[in-house]
Amino acid sequence: MSGLFSPFELKDVTLRNRIAVPPMCQYSAEEGVSNDWHRVHYNSLARGGAGLVIVEATAVSPEGRITPGCLGIWNDEQAEKLAQIAREIKAAGAVPGIQIGHAGRKASANKPWEGDDHIVKTDPRSWETLSPSAVAFGSNLPQVPHEMTLEDIARVRNDFALAARRARDAGFEWLELHFAHGYLAQSFFSVHANQRQDQYGGSAEGRGRFLLETLDAVRREWPENLPLTARFGVIEYDGRDEETLSEAIDLTKKFRANGLDLLSVSIGFSTPDSNIPWGPAFLAPIAARVRREANIPVASAWGIDAPQIANRTIENGELDLVMVGKAHLANPNWTYQAALAVEKEQPSWVLPAPYAHWLNRYRVSE
Repeated sequence: MSGLFSPFELKDVTLRNRIAVPPMCQYSAEEGVSNDWHRVHYNSLARGGAGLVIVEATAVSPEGRITPGCLGIWNDEQAEKLAQIAREIKAAGAVPGIQIGHAGRKASANKPWEGDDHIVKTDPRSWETLSPSAVAFGSNLPQVPHEMTLEDIARVRNDFALAARRARDAGFEWLELHFAHGYLAQSFFSVHANQRQDQYGGSAEGRGRFLLETLDAVRREWPENLPLTARFGVIEYDGRDEETLSEAIDLTKKFRANGLDLLSVSIGFSTPDSNIPWGPAFLAPIAARVRREANIPVASAWGIDAPQIANRTIENGELDLVMVGKAHLANPNWTYQAALAVEKEQPSWVLPAPYAHWLNRYRVSE
């Protein structure tokens, strides 16, 4: 069996393979509540054979949504609907995960297909955004955010903890904290967004404080026997990459010491002026460095849509899990097709038993 299709154990959870579907926003909720679209979407992804399916970025508070169509988990109605999705993912043989986060200064935005920019302040759908400092992101997201007070910081930290509790009670077995992509937590860490002069700014230690405190608050709510993970932008591609990466690795070591079980290595996206070297699995070597120096299991996405590339990153020890996103949208059975590509025998064992029965019986190939 190839490395890609070997089981992966983390805490009391065992994934049937090393393939995960990462969070991909659907922008289709109403008042943060999931609906039939989300059920169909996640059901199809789970039946395709991936070991882990992570529900999209789910806001810990109303102002933490990216758009008015984003999922939320700040009330019981939202959690009850998400519980049904968690049950259906698990029924299909995948482990149900969820990502919780706060969009920070990138919040109050139009859906991507409706402009992907800030909703104008005169629109009743808009809301005030939050950030460590009153610094706008850029031309397409020009709204200057409210600089968070210490009371704001404490409230949002508590929102993360309450969201983790609801995710736990809803039946999710894998929690990912969204510490990446220019959203609130990443903004605290970023020199591009954080100009504070108090204990939450300045040095790398100060800029990492909110992330560590949020992790600690969530750790107290999330079961010790289930994986607690984070997606973190460890590099910006802004000309100070080695400094950012070194600081990110140092912070990851603290994450690890404070109970983080796995890091999904990503990009900061804290500035519109980055120069990202897109290519096949281009983050894998960086993730491997994080894995080695911080002594933590790692995952990553970006450019891992070919089965042979995905398998290589596992077998050469760069990644512990591969996050395959857009390829799963194009083909929910990507995992099965990947098994056909890298395994010698027809891998009907990848799919749920009812599907495997028919594939075995009639020897259906690709």
